[in-house]
Amino acid sequence: MSQIAAKTYEATPAKKVAFLGLGVMGYPMAGHLARAGHHVTVYNRSAAKAAAWAAECPGNATAPTPREAAAGVDIVFACVGNDADLRSVVLGADLGGGQRASDGAFAGMKPGAIFVDHTTASAEVARELYAEAQKLGLHFVDAPVSGGQAGAQNGMLTVMCGGDAASFDAVKPAAMAFSRAFTLLGASGAGQLAKMVNQICIAGLVQGLSEAIAFGQQAGLDMHQVLDVIGKGAAQSWQMDNRGKTMADDKFEFGFAVDWMRKDLGLVLDEAKRNGARLPVTALVDQFYADVQKMGGGRWDTSSLIRRLR
Repeated sequence: MSQIAAKTYEATPAKKVAFLGLGVMGYPMAGHLARAGHHVTVYNRSAAKAAAWAAECPGNATAPTPREAAAGVDIVFACVGNDADLRSVVLGADLGGGQRASDGAFAGMKPGAIFVDHTTASAEVARELYAEAQKLGLHFVDAPVSGGQAGAQNGMLTVMCGGDAASFDAVKPAAMAFSRAFTLLGASGAGQLAKMVNQICIAGLVQGLSEAIAFGQQAGLDMHQVLDVIGKGAAQSWQMDNRGKTMADDKFEFGFAVDWMRKDLGLVLDEAKRNGARLPVTALVDQFYADVQKMGGGRWDTSSLIRRLR
């Protein structure tokens, strides 16, 4: 089954673009760009994954290095794992497989081209790569996403951006192929900081929902019925609508993995140390997720927090 759901795209001028990283998010995001009429060259550490994508999106291309993928394109999109992975594809460091530092995307990009990073990474690395891009006559936008795997597959991601307004305006029409909202929130790093706000909100919400469902079940309530009722009132949230009943049913084999959430919360807590923010609930929930990892739930959905209470 295709990882790229049907979507109606707004007519925009076709661009030559690259997409680096074809994981659960990047694969469908790149696919939506291709289906919207852009010519896409993809790079992935696993060449087999890139070949499978190209077979699903004929008329596009694969490249063996980020540099070759980025050569001559207008926009380079990326969605990789963490700060180190991002530096690797951008600067070429530690790419492995005999590749050199000169194999990074920046080395192949034409003057004036724009790099758009959808990785959830640190604000620090966003600012670092923005500054490096400026030295090279390039542009860099940090643009982490919210909406999870389903949002990527449906082309309905919420994208939080940091960078220069001109670069943002230039990439938005193409990026709307996989987005429902694509918003500039400030200077370089602002997108990553906004994503941290998003993850702080989710951490507290999921813990509260876990406690509520566990309490209701312990009290003997039909939690499917209860969730239907309270979901029409002030307690309603995306987490309740999309995860409440599966939490009640002890189902967690989907969605955003605990391992990924802990990576994101680590970024949040590191940033809080720098800016002096107090995050007592977030720090506590991060440790609760560590408990879930110890239970073997690193790849369970984040809603598996409720497992600690059973």
